[in-house]
Amino acid sequence: MIEILIADDHAIVRRGLKQILAETPDIVVAGEATNSRETLEMVQARDWDVLVLDITMPGRSGLDILKDIRALRPKLPILVLSMHAEEQFATRTLKAGANGYLNKESAPEELVKAIYKVHSGGKYVSPAQAERLIGAVTGEQSPLPHEALSDREFEILRLIASGKTVSQIAPQLSISVKTVSTYRARVLKKMGMKTNAELTHYAIKAGLVD
Repeated sequence: MIEILIADDHAIVRRGLKQILAETPDIVVAGEATNSRETLEMVQARDWDVLVLDITMPGRSGLDILKDIRALRPKLPILVLSMHAEEQFATRTLKAGANGYLNKESAPEELVKAIYKVHSGGKYVSPAQAERLIGAVTGEQSPLPHEALSDREFEILRLIASGKTVSQIAPQLSISVKTVSTYRARVLKKMGMKTNAELTHYAIKAGLVD
């Protein structure tokens, strides 16, 4: 039996996932977390066979806590399930420690396939994303500006683009306002931009925020 921990702040999403997986006799949803704090606590409390993790949650994001989860459970298979476009997040989440990435609009059978894949020790992305990854490695596809950002810089970009101020971002990420401002300056420089408005426009157009 594959015991799943679902980490997603939307009750309707968790219920839907449970209904889908209930049709598979050897997969059971054994736990649910609604934010990053609960996720870390539940990961630390016991072993899970697979963690299905949303990127966008209250408090620290799923992307932000991936490395913490890896430190707690180095061998835990993690499947990121997100509403965000695969081409924008899959590579970054895999580099941060995830074993697979799946868009929430994917077919139910693809979710089951992805869980089996990561549980068996494999990596999972869609065939289209696999082609994009190959294109990036071979140089056939040019990297996008935000792909040059570190994970923390990328998170700052997304929070600014979602309308958060520097003073709001600092406590959410448990860092100082000065540190947030430093990251913001780095993001602007790397992106070749000068204002938050430019960052927001870019992030919305690229599908990096809700």
